[in-house]
Amino acid sequence: MKNALRKFEMVRTFVAVGIALIVGFTIILLLSNQPLQAITNFVVGPLTKVRYMGNVIETAIPLIFSGLAVSLLFQAKLFNMGAEGIFYFSGLIAAIVGISVTLPMGVHPIVAILASGIVGALVMGIVGFFKARWDVSELVLSLMFNTILYGLGLYILNHFFREANTVVMKSVKIQKSALLHTIIPKTNIHSGLLVALIAVYACHRLLYRSKLGYEIRMTGANEIFAKYSGINTAKVIVQVSLIAGFLAGIGGGIEVLGMYDAFKWVALPGLGFDGALIAMLAKNDPKRVVVSALFLAYIRIGADLMSRLTDIPAEMVGIMQGLIILFISGRKFLQFYRNRLVMKEVQTA
Repeated sequence: MKNALRKFEMVRTFVAVGIALIVGFTIILLLSNQPLQAITNFVVGPLTKVRYMGNVIETAIPLIFSGLAVSLLFQAKLFNMGAEGIFYFSGLIAAIVGISVTLPMGVHPIVAILASGIVGALVMGIVGFFKARWDVSELVLSLMFNTILYGLGLYILNHFFREANTVVMKSVKIQKSALLHTIIPKTNIHSGLLVALIAVYACHRLLYRSKLGYEIRMTGANEIFAKYSGINTAKVIVQVSLIAGFLAGIGGGIEVLGMYDAFKWVALPGLGFDGALIAMLAKNDPKRVVVSALFLAYIRIGADLMSRLTDIPAEMVGIMQGLIILFISGRKFLQFYRNRLVMKEVQTA
């Protein structure tokens, strides 16, 4: 039965993505004066230059951290959207450490990223504690924290670290010793990619090769059964929240130190919310998060090229993302196919 359900989830994901792409291409055909050129730029544009392929990987790096954080939370059946605010505020913390603290090159970015991760863990840990202690809705509380962190971050940026004599709200320059180095020539792919891949491996080991990972999965599968099995589910909720917050925090820090020379976010970056889509596509499996993040990054770079070279706006990707979430999250979508696969496996068992 497990094989049938795994096959069903894979088929459902591919069908959802396929329907979203078909709808997107149909809209392009109906609205564009250059439909074939627009579709070509969208589908193969990111492969035409090394710089564009680099853009895909650069875009995927923060998405990997976001997807990992949300995947861990979803494994424990925690619908927590707090990664969005943590990405913003932790990125600011990393920038502040990069601006205010003087450390040797090589040590400086490590300290800044660890500081951003610790802040992220503390914030997400608060949400997890309230959920575990008083069963407060983690969705409502995390969304409230997003607004709080955004407002607090803007205040700190504007009053203490804003660059003077400029109409653009951005921080003063981050010290070069704190910035991440580029690892692939002719691109902006930075050393944060290596950290992201290490994080993927670590999360996979955590979930499927450790006692805590088993407890996380059991709590998500059936919290009541987990309690009667002797698992301290309240402790598990706090622990997974701390880990997810740490991942989101270092993701924000790495994105700021790897892609910018100053903190320039004047709005929530949207990276935390993207984690939910990536987790859904990956079925909360850390290894699949990489592929899902690359897919989302690819269509975004393709959409950006399409908008710059034709008459179709990049917002087309938003329509596709919405359709993918709609179909993947719909419990009844392709339910008849699921039932048929399960019955076939039972009969042949």
